[in-house]
Parts: sequence; structure tokens; C-alpha cells
Amino acid sequence: IDPQAWLTDTLTRLANGHGRKRLSELMPWNYAPAVA
Repeated sequence: IDPQAWLTDTLTRLANGHGRKRLSELMPWNYAPAVA
């Protein structure tokens, strides 16, 4: 994965209220980019 894209998307999701119980979804090894 692209580290910059992962970090940007992860921070955006957290800022938009991504649930704390779903944080494991945002780890690099579980990351799936959002489909626009």
C-alpha cells in the first residue's frame, strides 16, 4: 500500500468519526481503501 494514501485516509476516517471499536480495520495489514 501507499503509506501516504493510507495515512491520509486513516486520519480522515478518524476525523469523520470512525468507531473506536473498528480501529483494527485501519491498521495497515487490514487496510482496504474506501471506494469512491
